Order: sequence, then structure tokens, then C-alpha cells
Amino acid sequence: MQKHDISDWDHSHDFSTADQADAERRTRWVVGLTLAAMCVELVAGWITGSMALLADGWHMGSHAAALGIAAYAYAFARQRGADPRFTFGTGKVPSLAGYTSALLLAAGAVWMVFESLSRLIDPVEIRYEEAIIVAVFGLAVNLLSAWLLGHSGHDHHHHEHAHPHEPKHPHHHAHEQRHGLADIQDHNLKAAYLHVIADALTSVLALVALGMGMLYGWAFMDPLMGIVGAILVGRWAWGLARESAQVLLDAGDHGEIEREIRTRIESDADNQVSDLHVWRIAPAGRACILSLVTHHPRPVEHYRGLLSGMKGLLHITVEVNQCRQPACGGESITLDPAVDRFTPHTSI
Repeated sequence: MQKHDISDWDHSHDFSTADQADAERRTRWVVGLTLAAMCVELVAGWITGSMALLADGWHMGSHAAALGIAAYAYAFARQRGADPRFTFGTGKVPSLAGYTSALLLAAGAVWMVFESLSRLIDPVEIRYEEAIIVAVFGLAVNLLSAWLLGHSGHDHHHHEHAHPHEPKHPHHHAHEQRHGLADIQDHNLKAAYLHVIADALTSVLALVALGMGMLYGWAFMDPLMGIVGAILVGRWAWGLARESAQVLLDAGDHGEIEREIRTRIESDADNQVSDLHVWRIAPAGRACILSLVTHHPRPVEHYRGLLSGMKGLLHITVEVNQCRQPACGGESITLDPAVDRFTPHTSI
């Protein structure tokens, strides 16, 4: 008979995926592109004496700093994925970075409102030709950046996780864990994408306003479009902050996957789920703690096997309690931990 030691059931809490590695590479490309655009505008502004080019060059610098947060978050999560200080790995780092970026987007929206209002009250002279050149250049850079960030590899990558129901060796095997777009919540990538989209929107609105100002003399359109852009960016920032905060606080809506877990467990024998907790621990994965009551307890592997194949369920802990009463469903469940506890916590 094959002997096993505790290491046979050991497992990693690094739930990173090939999609995240691909997102990190693309984010770095965008940071480099933004820094290059900043240098071009600063040099051109210095040579031509254009304040518009100089101002937008420094704006590109702040944009690169915000995107740098996203690149750093990916590197941090990757480098510390196996750090035991992180109980369930570094899967929430992208959401933390996304929340930080949402605050930066909101601050930018507030600045746009105040700057636009000040220009409505006290108009400034606009050098339309130079401003249009800057807006077109900025729009081109941001559209390319948005393409790089939005060019997802979800359809071509997968990541292998240890099978949640068997030891690593000698009975270990791996399975392909493919993640659908609807289940992936990489708030870090979304934040970087929103940064470049917000900047592209600003450039588009600026071109519209500058065109009207140059053709019809409507100087007020420039600050007015600034206010419109600020409102849209503010809405995006609020949505991103709300989504990422839910992950950080374990407050997401997991109703669909919880119903499937209950259905799978309770459709087997006379099992009743007495306690269930599901929360997100990675952009494409969740953890589950499940407590059940049954008259005829079976090995923990059996119940974990019932959940086999559920997409995005990466870490499962099962507790089995034996019921010694005629009825164990609903309000009739009463357990004496000293007597009825059958199997304590066991996790994948």
C-alpha cells in the first residue's frame, strides 16, 4: 500500500493565470509608449516654445505614473504569489490597484471640473492650431494604448491548477482551467484601460471644442466639453471603485455559484448545506468554505468530488457533520460539536 506524508496534500496559493502575465506585458508596453510620447511633446514644446505641447507633455507624465501603478501591481502579485504571509495568495492585489486608480481618476475628474469652471469665468486665449496638433497626437497615442490593453488573450491562454480532490503525488493530476470573460474581474487591467480611454475621450472632446472655437469663435465650448468629460470620467471612476471595493471587502454577488454548489451537494443522498461562504481570491477564481449535515457521512473527497469541474472554484474547504436525529433539514438542525462532528476542515 502506497504511503503518503502531509506534503502529498500540500498545495500552492498562487492563482495567477497566463492572462494576467499577458496583461502585465501589455501594460508595460503602454507605460513605455506613454513615456515616449511625453518626451516627444516636451522636446517639441521646448523647441517651438509651445505651452500647449509642454502642458500636455507633463499631462502624459502623470498618465504614465497612473499606468505605472498597474504595472507595479502585476509585478508585486507575481513576485509574491508564493509568499505565505498572504493567506490566499496575492489575487486581490489587482483589485487594490484598481481601487487606487479609481481614486486617481476621480481626482482627475474633479480637477477637470474646477479648471473648466475657472475658464468659463475667466476665459484664456487659445492657440487653436497648436492645441489641435496636441489633441490629435494625444488621441493617436491613447487609441494605440487602448488597443494594446484591450487586445485580450483570454481565448488563447489557460492556467493549470492542482486538482481540488486529489493529493499531488503520486495520484496528482492537473486540469485546464479556462476562464470566461464574464467571470474575470481584473480591476487592475480595467483601471489601466479606463485611464487611456478617459484620456482619449478628453482628446476627442477637445478636438470638437477646438474645431467649433476656430470655425465659429465659440471659445466657451472648450471648458464646456471639459465639464462633460469630467462627468463621464467620474462615472467610470465610481463604477470601478465600487466593483474593486466589493472584492476587497468580500462583498461580491456570488448567488449563482452558491446555488450551483447547494444543488450539487443536496442532490446527493440526504445532504443539507448548513453553512456556505464563497468569496473571490483572484480575478478569475473564488474560494469556498462549505459545512454540511448528513445522516450517512462519507469521506471528504466524495463531497469535494461533487464540486469537481465548477469553473473558477479554486480553493475548497469542506466540513462534514453527522446528524443523529430523525430530521436534519431546516430549523431542526442541532449539533453537539463533541458528539456529532464527523470530519473537521479539509481544504484543497
